[in-house]
Amino acid sequence: MSRPLLALVLAALAAPAAAEPPRVVADIAPVHSLVARVMQGVGEPALLVPPGASPHFHALRPSDAQSLQAAQIVVTVGPELAPWLDRPLATLAGTATRIDLLHSPGTTVLPTRSSALFEAHSHDDHAAPDDHDDHSDHDHDHDQDHDHDHDGHDDGGSHDHGATDPHAWLDPENGKLWLDTIAAALAEADPGNAALYRANAAGAAAEIDAATADTSAEVAPLDGLRYVVFHDAYQYFENRFGLPASGAIAISDASAPGPARIAELRERTAEMGVTCALTEPQFDPDLIATVFQGRDVATAVLDPIGAQIPPGPQMYPALIRSIGAALAGCAAD
Repeated sequence: MSRPLLALVLAALAAPAAAEPPRVVADIAPVHSLVARVMQGVGEPALLVPPGASPHFHALRPSDAQSLQAAQIVVTVGPELAPWLDRPLATLAGTATRIDLLHSPGTTVLPTRSSALFEAHSHDDHAAPDDHDDHSDHDHDHDQDHDHDHDGHDDGGSHDHGATDPHAWLDPENGKLWLDTIAAALAEADPGNAALYRANAAGAAAEIDAATADTSAEVAPLDGLRYVVFHDAYQYFENRFGLPASGAIAISDASAPGPARIAELRERTAEMGVTCALTEPQFDPDLIATVFQGRDVATAVLDPIGAQIPPGPQMYPALIRSIGAALAGCAAD
């Protein structure tokens, strides 16, 4: 072996092995996007709930179980969104650090709505930036938060989120806040890359600000738009951009509306002059016809977890823009 080649071999043997990136699992695509952006250049998180699946109930695949068993950090919206996840996390990822973003200090939290039609009002009294300051990651009253009410809303078999609306990722200010929470957890687990995690979080926050500005400009001409959504998942977006929905055809994506809810929607949407209905890819479009009975109503398709957007670091700002674009398109039809 020549001396130059020998020197290269010895140098390679002497060099310390590169540290493996933290093993991270995220529950849904928008959360996965935030984590992926903060980890960019270091590693990639695993996504637990695939695009198109409901986060409210999901059967874990063997690969999901393996990811959880190997995880050092698990990042979720919280048990309010996916109560089914508590048991797998306890049994498969009991030693992992769990971050429930909905309980991060400073998160804006809104109450669940249950009626078919919503009153147009500000949520300023409900936006509680410090609501969860005194919650530890695992200190949740599951019996209260996850009570399933099968009779209360004429939505047989509905998934009741409890007192808190869990779709908080649709407020981009929450998304920006959570970037810092994610970066701090990663920096603690991987101090060698702490500066990069923080720089990535700052860059991601600027990207979210740009998406927010673009969306604000797109929806500004829509003030006063009368529209309904397919299921009540968009309250945080409505609140942030000042564009309240008139109602929701279903309470959740786990159930179809009952006859009483459809009758109320049919009568009141006509009275309110609703002109737009936002549907979702996985739901029966015939329900729109049932509610509006041949009235001239424009439709647009959107999804609160962005099933049609490729997962990855840029998915989250694309999701925010997609909702604004769907509303603008529906108004233009």
